[in-house]
Amino acid sequence: MKLWKKTYLIGLMWIALLSGFAENLFATHISQPIVEHSPKQSIIGENITVQGWVEYQQKPAADVLLNFKLQRADGHVIVDQSFPSDEQGRFEFKFDSQQETPGTYQLTITSHCLEIHRYACTYKSTTVPIQLTKP
Repeated sequence: MKLWKKTYLIGLMWIALLSGFAENLFATHISQPIVEHSPKQSIIGENITVQGWVEYQQKPAADVLLNFKLQRADGHVIVDQSFPSDEQGRFEFKFDSQQETPGTYQLTITSHCLEIHRYACTYKSTTVPIQLTKP
């Protein structure tokens, strides 16, 4: 009877230990871009600047790769570039609207996570509408 109890306890310990590893195995890295400043409406020819920061575990996160995709209303992509957040977890996207036409544009900012977390990234994004009008 004592051997049975000992085997049972060892089995429970292994299950508890393995379930702890499995939890970390399926964990995902969740960072997201937070936009703080974005012009809702701009005049064609103006430089457009969108600013914000990357949030990870409720704190700014440095060196998180972000993708910036700017699209016209017809879906045509006019900017598709990536760069990381700075040392304070901040980002700034600048766009010269000189050659563009009036209409509603959408800037989608997608977090691609830190390089070390790329394998478990959730790719959260935020979309910012920008209205361009004639001067």
